Amino acid sequence: MRTQMCGKVRLADEGKEIVLCGWVAKRRDHGGLIFFDVRDRSGFVQVVFDPKVLNETSFETAASCRNEYVVRIAGKVRARPEGMRNSKILTGDIEILAQACELLSPAETPPFATDEDAEVSENLRLKYRYLDLRRPSLQGNLMRRHQMIRTIRSVLDRHDFCEIETPILYKSTPEGARDFIVPSRMSPGQFYALPQSPQTLKQLLMIGGMDRYYQIARCFRDEDLRADRQPEFTQVDIEASFLPKENLFVIIEDVLKTLWKEVLGLEVKTPFLRMSYREAMDRFGSDKPDTRFGLELIALSDVFKKSEFQVFKSALTVNVVGQPGAIRGLVVKGASDQFSRGEVDKLQEELKAFGAKGLLSIKVQEGGQIVSPAAKFISDSERAELLSHTKALPGDQIFIVADAKAKVVYDSLGALRLILGKKLKLIPEPSAKVFNFLWVIDFPLMEFDEKEGRYYAAHHPFTSPIADHVQKLRENKDLVNIVADAYDIVLNGMEIGGGSQRIFTTDLQDSMFRALGISKEEAQEKFGFFLEALSYGTPPHGGIALGVDRLAALLSGAQAIREVIAFPKTASGSCLMSETPSGVSPEQLRELSIRTVMPQKS
Repeated sequence: MRTQMCGKVRLADEGKEIVLCGWVAKRRDHGGLIFFDVRDRSGFVQVVFDPKVLNETSFETAASCRNEYVVRIAGKVRARPEGMRNSKILTGDIEILAQACELLSPAETPPFATDEDAEVSENLRLKYRYLDLRRPSLQGNLMRRHQMIRTIRSVLDRHDFCEIETPILYKSTPEGARDFIVPSRMSPGQFYALPQSPQTLKQLLMIGGMDRYYQIARCFRDEDLRADRQPEFTQVDIEASFLPKENLFVIIEDVLKTLWKEVLGLEVKTPFLRMSYREAMDRFGSDKPDTRFGLELIALSDVFKKSEFQVFKSALTVNVVGQPGAIRGLVVKGASDQFSRGEVDKLQEELKAFGAKGLLSIKVQEGGQIVSPAAKFISDSERAELLSHTKALPGDQIFIVADAKAKVVYDSLGALRLILGKKLKLIPEPSAKVFNFLWVIDFPLMEFDEKEGRYYAAHHPFTSPIADHVQKLRENKDLVNIVADAYDIVLNGMEIGGGSQRIFTTDLQDSMFRALGISKEEAQEKFGFFLEALSYGTPPHGGIALGVDRLAALLSGAQAIREVIAFPKTASGSCLMSETPSGVSPEQLRELSIRTVMPQKS
């Protein structure tokens, strides 16, 4: 139907007769002449309808067209008159002198304008997502995502990986409460689960001798959503046998370096910086630190280890697994006049979401004096040691969080660091194109849940401890301090991928289940097929999964991953366009042997 796409016509095509198809983006009448901006996925081009050139029928057709009508136009490319060229667009040097116009499809007046400057609520955009998709920026995001996946496939192919699909209908995982379940008509009362990850499947591929596998995998998780979460998401799932962690890092760095070069035209320096989980938490209060700015945490437990101030004293008590709490702070240089008591109260309120019971503010004055609600509880020697330890000067402000749970301290100050980074404009703007890649390594293998009185796998139960800690796991000793052979790849404070080296012997897998309180019967019920597979000669293997949605958002400069997904869900997990989730007929439920029980209203 067409010979060329709208956005690809150039001055080199001057004099050519071409045929275009697309949507009328804008229509203007100028003294007998009609102008269209005709748009397709590639961009738009200006078309001129001159009654002296067109036959009467085609001109009347053009005159009847309105915005978002679909048209087919035949015409000749000509250079725009001097002074009328538009250097801001790729087709700004030329225009199309129409020779024929055919209306392919009329359009109702859309509920909102599809140009970039239109102020439209996100819910309205999502309800009419097919119209929102006509925006050049959204189309550009999806095209960039396509380019990104094509590049990833190319790099992994170069490293001898094989793309293999795994089932979508599979078995519920240990985190079954977060699974989407699918009833089986042929097996009443039995259910499939949609995979949260192809974890056991890709390990089975390694046992099957496939050596190097990857998949652009669709995954599903029934959990609360945020700007960077969707109930269904895409990841580049990777697994390899006989490949040391160091070699896997080189491959992943090659993937990311090539992506940034081909998609953004930017050179990324490799190898990436590495940081242990413990260092990341101690310095930044986060296992996915944004290293583009400072404002690092400072350990203060030693400063106040003899304090009689009850807040500090209770924070340093030893908890149920023998781990003490923590006192940490951060110093904002020259900021003592920027934070009023009311502003500190607002910060304190925000930190409650992370479990903080309070936020202590200390302003440093001339002569080393301090102004703080807790000043009377801080001795002169503690004050001197605090100023020495933090290197705080007059005009600086110190923020401190203390808690018997070190995690509360880290989470709270990590969040405060980001809040202050934004408020004080310490974080580079996206236009600066600063990309700090970071490997975070040596995570804890497991975490202790005080309410449940048991350990949980920090990553998943197939993660191997580092070689030096294998014996600890076998002996079921010092579990809280066992380090996992796990790693995350972080970019500008966002985790874009995570993985680990896997347990590949049945005896160590049994030890892991024992440490997690999973009985042999439960392990057999949930993982019997997998445990049997381990016994038939399993190679050392490991892998990683990269978040496609997050990567696409970072490469596109999008604020939320919804902007790089064609048909995303809302924060409540619903699709406003198709009005899902939705009910099904009683006949369908009967056929599936299902009866629904609605929750009672409180």
